[in-house]
Amino acid sequence: MSFEVAMTTGWQDMDMNGHMRNTACLEKAVDVRLMWFARSGFDTADFGRRRIGPVIMSDEVRYHREVGLLAPLRATLALAGVAEDGSRFRLRNEFYRADGALAARLDSTGGWLDLAARKLILPPAEIAASLEALGRTDDFVALPSSLRSRTPNA
Repeated sequence: MSFEVAMTTGWQDMDMNGHMRNTACLEKAVDVRLMWFARSGFDTADFGRRRIGPVIMSDEVRYHREVGLLAPLRATLALAGVAEDGSRFRLRNEFYRADGALAARLDSTGGWLDLAARKLILPPAEIAASLEALGRTDDFVALPSSLRSRTPNA
């Protein structure tokens, strides 16, 4: 099942043209991801204790409709891809206006960072299982691992 929350745009979300600015879309997507992790049992304190965190390597945003000031939004989160070992994931946020029109779609590709070693790692099994339980997009894809092979000369 995908994750969904209600949001509202604020003054800080607007650009000089009077609609939601591109960086506000990215920031709201991060908020939705963190809400989902927290509701799945992995809040920021838990990530801190584990000394790991999700790290985003790329974002791709497609805008479809304008969103104005104080506009209600319905934000969703779904799994658009994952590596077999869980080391890499692609999450999709979609933002819908009150009239049901898709306003923006954001695909974020990331992995898991060991905060002490500052390198990509496998997630703990319970985090990987939670991610696997998130609803999948219709165009879900298998991703390559974020980890380099440990084989010499590979």
